[in-house]
Amino acid sequence: MSLSAKRVAIIGGGPAGLMAAEKLSEAGAQVDVFDAMPSVGRKFLMAGRGGLNLTHSEPAQPFLARFGDRAPFVQPWLQTMDGAGLRAWAHALGIQTFVGSSGRVFPQEMKAAPLLRAWLARLRGQGVRFHMRHRWLGWGDSKAGVDALRFATPDGEVRHAADAVVLALGGGSWAKLGSDGAWVPDLQSHGVPVAPLRPANCGFDVAWSEHFRSRFAGQPVKSVSMACGGPARQGEFVVSETGIEGSLVYALSATLRDQIDADGSAVAMLDLAPDWPHEKVMAAVTHPRGARSMSSHLQSRLGLTGVKAGLLRECASAEDFKDPERLGQRIKALPLTLVRSRPIDEAISTAGGVAFAGLTAGLMLNAVPGVFCVGEMLDWEAPTGGYLLTACMASGASGAAGVIDFLKGQS
Repeated sequence: MSLSAKRVAIIGGGPAGLMAAEKLSEAGAQVDVFDAMPSVGRKFLMAGRGGLNLTHSEPAQPFLARFGDRAPFVQPWLQTMDGAGLRAWAHALGIQTFVGSSGRVFPQEMKAAPLLRAWLARLRGQGVRFHMRHRWLGWGDSKAGVDALRFATPDGEVRHAADAVVLALGGGSWAKLGSDGAWVPDLQSHGVPVAPLRPANCGFDVAWSEHFRSRFAGQPVKSVSMACGGPARQGEFVVSETGIEGSLVYALSATLRDQIDADGSAVAMLDLAPDWPHEKVMAAVTHPRGARSMSSHLQSRLGLTGVKAGLLRECASAEDFKDPERLGQRIKALPLTLVRSRPIDEAISTAGGVAFAGLTAGLMLNAVPGVFCVGEMLDWEAPTGGYLLTACMASGASGAAGVIDFLKGQS
C-alpha cells in the first residue's frame, strides 16, 4: 500500500531524522523535514571533522553488548539496520568504506561532507522538502498532537499539519549545533516520561597539581589500560587542563559518571604497562639500580618516561616510591581519582531522554498518538567507535517502520 496521500513531518535534521525521512519517502509519503539550524546534519559534520567513524565491524553480539542495559531496546533497531547494512547503504550512495586496524569503519575519503551531500541529493530526488530555520515551539498549552505543529521562523510563527510526526531532536550536548534539550519540559508537560539528560562520552575533572598540569596538559597517554569496577580496556587518552578525555575515557564514561553520581567521585585504575606481565614489571622495578635515580631506573628498565612517568609521580605516594615492590604494584594499578564529569554541553553525546516505558514497540509516544521519537533523544547511550551513529540511524529506520504501520492502520 502506498502512503502517497500521507504527510509526515520530521523535526530534526540529524542522522536519525534523515534516515527516517529516507525510509518514509521511499514508502511514498510526503515528507517535510524541519530544523532550527540554517542547514541539516551540523553535528554529523562536526563529528566527522577528524575522520567520520561510520560504524564498527564487530560481530553482532559484542556490538550489541556496547549498549549495556539498553541492548534489549536497541536490538530491534539493529535488526532493521546493522553495521553491515549501514556500509551497504553508504556504498549505494557512492561512498566506499574501509575497515581500520581497530575494526572501526570509515568512508574512503574519511570525510562526512561527501556522504551528506550525496544523501541530501537522494532525499531531494525522492521529494523530501527541507524547511531550515524552523524551530519547533512544542505544543505549549495546546493539545499535543500531529495537526498543530508550531514553528518559529525568521518570518514569524508558522503552523504545519501532518498525519504523523517524527521527533528527532537530539540530546542535550553541543547546543550551538542544535542539540540543546529544549524539548524536555514540553514533552514532560504532556505526560511523556523523560529521564534527566546527563553527559555521555565525556571527559572528567581531576585535581591535578599545578606542576603536573603545566607540564603535561594536552599530551596523549598511549598504550595504557583503564578499569573501573569491571574489565580493563586498553587504548589511549589525553591529559587536559582540567582532567582527562579521549577514546579510552569515553569507553568507560557511563561507569565513571554513574560512580561519581553515586559516591561523589570515581577511581579509574590505570595500568601504565599493559603489555608487560605483572611479574616482569616487578622484576624490572626491584632490579638493583645502584646510584641511578628511580626515574632513570624506570626509564631504563621499563621505558617509563614523559607523561606516564608524570602520572606515576602525580598519583603514587612518597611511600610507594620508597618501596620498589609497592611502586611496581602502582605501575600496574595506579588509582586516578575523578571528581566530576565535564559539563553536558562539552560531551559528545548524552544519556537519558524519552523513557522506553513511554513508547510503543514502534517508537510512538503512548501519550501522543501519531508522534514518534528517534535518535539520541531516547533514553540510551553508546560509546564512540561507530556504535552511537549506527544506532541513531538504525533508530530512524525503525521509527519510520513504526510510522508506516501506524499510517496503514489509520487508512
